[in-house]
Amino acid sequence: MVASISARGGARAALAYYGHLRQDGYYTAESEAPGRWAGRGTERLSLEGPVTRSEFEAALGGLDPKTGERLAAGGGRAHSHAAGWDMTFSAPKSVSVLWALSEGPERAAIEEAHRRAVLTATGHLEQTAAWARRGKGGTQRERTAGLLMAQFDHHTSRELDPQLHTHSFVFNLAPRRDGTWGAIVSRDLYKAQKQTGAVYRRELAAGLERLGHRLERQADRFRIAAVPRDIERAFSKRRQAIEEVARTHGYDTAKGMELATLRTRRAKQDSKLDDLYRTWQAEAKALGFDLRQARRESSRMSVSVPGRNAVRPARETGNMKTVSRTGATPSAGHAAVRQNAARVGQQLGQALQALKQPSGMPGLKPRLRQKDRDRERE
Repeated sequence: MVASISARGGARAALAYYGHLRQDGYYTAESEAPGRWAGRGTERLSLEGPVTRSEFEAALGGLDPKTGERLAAGGGRAHSHAAGWDMTFSAPKSVSVLWALSEGPERAAIEEAHRRAVLTATGHLEQTAAWARRGKGGTQRERTAGLLMAQFDHHTSRELDPQLHTHSFVFNLAPRRDGTWGAIVSRDLYKAQKQTGAVYRRELAAGLERLGHRLERQADRFRIAAVPRDIERAFSKRRQAIEEVARTHGYDTAKGMELATLRTRRAKQDSKLDDLYRTWQAEAKALGFDLRQARRESSRMSVSVPGRNAVRPARETGNMKTVSRTGATPSAGHAAVRQNAARVGQQLGQALQALKQPSGMPGLKPRLRQKDRDRERE
């Protein structure tokens, strides 16, 4: 799922959840990649720079993080009162693989495109779904003057596969247009989830195309043309573990898949990104995949249309349509990878054992086919 939303309970529960994320090095100002404030509500409170624990905790309790002044009665102190909601934006798996296997400057540009897409999506959320409560019991509702959010970037799955995603925490605290503050109407956030995810995907796709990456599209989804599906699957060990548990226990419903997800969930592991970059590139090499070569092949398939700015109609390739900013031709690249597809499974098993990659299911053998919808859910 590209954009998901979930409640984080009261202030204590929310702080515990994000305190756990702190171990991954992207929570407080002292960490390698601190969170950042977002939304027009931050301007009202003069919040700039990285998110600190004291500021985060104050906002959860309905206090001004700078002055300690109470902005809203109750805040998220009571267990029954929601302190806020976590909306998570996850890049498609092929984008995460592209990011992981790219060199430093290109990797930074991809991550920046992701961040800009998240900001565009949360800006859309702020404009269309931000309603504040007023009056006794919060029965009256009115448009807010913005939202108060804290955004935290993360780069891996629980199996330490590349998974570029951002947690955008929406506080249950927003400025009204008359300058006062109040709780927000969460129902509208949930109703806007699908459209907000579509805005994120659209902006991310545009940003990646500006960087010169060729995309394959289907409906409102897309993937990186230079990353074969076999390689996507190889870097989706978390999803494979969930599917294995679902088969073992006979889960075939949405609730069942949620249970399978919980059964395979492990504590986040403390690993340095620099080490993971080397591991991911070694794994790709063991699979016979060279990103530079794949991008060159993909670029050769992008044909310019003289004298036109429009994109030519895309020809069908499997279930996906291959498109580019300059034109479109059938997706016939990745010849070397496809020729070696029969031995990819064996190579992956050997590579995982040699590299001692963590696995959620001991003895699990990766499968190299996966539906698009399942891959995005991861």
